[in-house]
Amino acid sequence: MNLFTGVETNDLFGGEVSPTIAHLVDRAREGSRDEAASLLWTACAIAPQSLPVYYLLYKLHAGLGQLEQAEQAARKGLDAAAQAARLNADWRQVQPGDADFASPGPARFWLFTLKALAFIQLRRGQRDASQGLVEQIGRLDPSDQVGASVVRALLAESQAQTRHA
Repeated sequence: MNLFTGVETNDLFGGEVSPTIAHLVDRAREGSRDEAASLLWTACAIAPQSLPVYYLLYKLHAGLGQLEQAEQAARKGLDAAAQAARLNADWRQVQPGDADFASPGPARFWLFTLKALAFIQLRRGQRDASQGLVEQIGRLDPSDQVGASVVRALLAESQAQTRHA
């Protein structure tokens, strides 16, 4: 479940959280954005395996334009998901047969977070890094179930604008 909206999103966002973490997220919903970030980082420290909290963190920071913090949260979430899914810690080394990226669980969250990282890198002006991430997602998710085509299109648009500038 998406802890902020209440919408069922276990397929992408890593499943359920403990009551303690849910309480911190509830408090984060009610506070200022600075308080929310502090509470969510606390939740990560308490339960570093709680994947949904990383999603909330990188979405919060990216929405505030705090791209360095968003990247940090996404990378930590990627590491936690890789460990939970028993994937190589180096995303470049992950192969299509290493996990079932289409089924709900840590591998799918990992792939979705890889997409988020590609978007964050693009927003930071790191087009080459974004391109590498998008290419890896394409190898792992050729049917585009996590929607990396959106980032791919933004990347192509960004590159076209650079050529015309």
